[in-house]
Amino acid sequence: MHKAFEVENHLGFRILRWVLAVALLSGMAVSTVQVVLDAQRVSSELKHQADQTIAMVRDAATQAVFSIDETLAQQVVDGLFALQAVQLARISHPDGSELSRRQRKPQDVEFRPITDLIFGNVWEYHEALRRADTPDIIYGYLDIHFDTAPVANIWLTRALVTFASGMVIALILGLTLFVLFNWLLASPLLRIVHSLKKVDPAHPDDRLLSIPRGHEANELGLWVNATNNLLVAIAESQQKHREAEDKVSRLSRFDTLTGLPSRDAFMEELRQDIEAAQARQASLALIVCGIDDFKSINDQCGFRTGDTILKTVASRLGATLPSDRFSIARLGSDQFVILEKTVRDSFQAAETAEKLLLNLALPIKAGNHRISMTATLGIAIYPSDASEADRLLQSAEQTMALAKQNGHNYFQFYVASIDQEIRERKQMEKDLAQALENQEFHLVYQPQINLETKRIIGAEALLRWNHPEHGLIPPDEFIPVSEANGSIVAIGQWVLEQACWQASRWASAGSYLRIAVNLSAVQLRQDSIVDDILATLDKFKIPAGRLELEVTETSFMTNMTDAVAKLHRLHRAGISIAVDDFGTGYSSLTYLKKMPVQHLKIDKQFIQDLLINEEDTRIANTIIDLGRSLNLTVIAEGVETAEQEHYLTERGCKLAQGYFFSKPLLPKDFEDFVQTFHANLVENNP
Repeated sequence: MHKAFEVENHLGFRILRWVLAVALLSGMAVSTVQVVLDAQRVSSELKHQADQTIAMVRDAATQAVFSIDETLAQQVVDGLFALQAVQLARISHPDGSELSRRQRKPQDVEFRPITDLIFGNVWEYHEALRRADTPDIIYGYLDIHFDTAPVANIWLTRALVTFASGMVIALILGLTLFVLFNWLLASPLLRIVHSLKKVDPAHPDDRLLSIPRGHEANELGLWVNATNNLLVAIAESQQKHREAEDKVSRLSRFDTLTGLPSRDAFMEELRQDIEAAQARQASLALIVCGIDDFKSINDQCGFRTGDTILKTVASRLGATLPSDRFSIARLGSDQFVILEKTVRDSFQAAETAEKLLLNLALPIKAGNHRISMTATLGIAIYPSDASEADRLLQSAEQTMALAKQNGHNYFQFYVASIDQEIRERKQMEKDLAQALENQEFHLVYQPQINLETKRIIGAEALLRWNHPEHGLIPPDEFIPVSEANGSIVAIGQWVLEQACWQASRWASAGSYLRIAVNLSAVQLRQDSIVDDILATLDKFKIPAGRLELEVTETSFMTNMTDAVAKLHRLHRAGISIAVDDFGTGYSSLTYLKKMPVQHLKIDKQFIQDLLINEEDTRIANTIIDLGRSLNLTVIAEGVETAEQEHYLTERGCKLAQGYFFSKPLLPKDFEDFVQTFHANLVENNP
């Protein structure tokens, strides 16, 4: 708001300007009408005067011209000149000869050019002179010229008075309205504004507005009361907001579910503990604990069970670790952090980690569920790994996250190489985001052999990434990264389209092969996945029975009901479903019973030591027998020797793929392989 209230902005002066403008315009309009009407009246009076004058001297002028009496004629003319308005008087015979004449100059007045425009300069009358007894005979003419100046000057004086009085009345009216408006409204409003400026925004109800005297019952009084009510409401709202902020601040320091300190509160304590450790030159151990597969537990058992597990973990940590040596907090979701305040060396931190793993591995009873869970720990040591609180916690969190990628139920210490690994992973994420656009991906196809007929019945489409700087990157490295950041959705759709396009080409050449494509768990979670797959088949005119989708056991564990429903839709459309890497995940007959599965793929880790490792051989046999009992086709991956191929054939395994037959091939090489396969097979197996 301006420090000084400018006069031209005063509401009263703005009203004054408008009132004066309207009043002056109205006065001018009324005065103009009055002046015009007065001019008409003056014109009428001048004409009436002329008519009377002519009527008065007509008989005398007629007698003078009839009797040719110049004396009488001159008397008539002189009598007319007694009138100020007469400028010329003349009595003449019919032949134009004058009997008597008198003339004077028109009056020379200042405003005559104006009045002449309104009334004219001179009014001229030419009257024929007749006798009553001989009306048809004209004896002469009477000419009279009337000068308009005398009456015009009188009219002009009245017009000026009329205009001046109208303007004065308008000025008086405007000033009167200004004074009244300023007294009744503008001044009280200005006092209210000054009072409002004194209100404290932090405590608006401390100084409420006062109602101007005399305005208690009118609109100003109502406005002030409403404003005061608003100020009181604002003050109450601010008080409630401050109380809510205080409550949030208190809640933000402690986790509402477990009662443990929050991340922010723990970080404050960690900074203080680091300062104390620095002063006494001691070491600290920071352990970040993450529950393994907690999301799956939530999905299968419900969020209430998940909350019960989190509270149990918090309780066990508190019971296991004495508070004088340890600080415990919940970082969020399924992650907890433990600070061991004094450690001799890393071995002591390892002992603490082992104790935690044993304690957390004990089964938890949650309602009707008895859950066995594990945890993974990441450990960072102060000051060797980091000397600042934020960096120390980040190191432990990174270590735990990387440890989870390599397995469960163990702990790992921070090492400097983790930073490099994190940076490389981030760079890979950036490169993956551009790889599809830059056409760095391509597909290779590994033949699938029917062990009974020794014929190629299909091919598995496998993704390869040819990085412009690092060359071929193994799928085991970039596929998990693409699944973690969600780019696998676009990549998987590209793989499906490329595989269907290739299958369409082979079909047009007379080679009707089944194409197997891997379906990621992330893809399976997409709401549109079924429609996208069916649309792709329709786009390339591929029969649904010629497409096989391979899913891992873990891909439908996150939301089993949704995943099974989508797989059933795909199966009803005619698409074959295969469980890939069977035996390495959460193998269960219940899952196989619910899923519309036609094929089981034995993971290559059980095939590579077949006939060498008894346990792997038993597992392979069990899967083959299981497939036979469930009327499922079993496919063996990673077949590399003739002995493995012969054994699998004898045991009843229907299909196989692996380097014994062929490595994954580019499309042209695959086509050549199909043409020569049977001849080579006969040659190698006489």
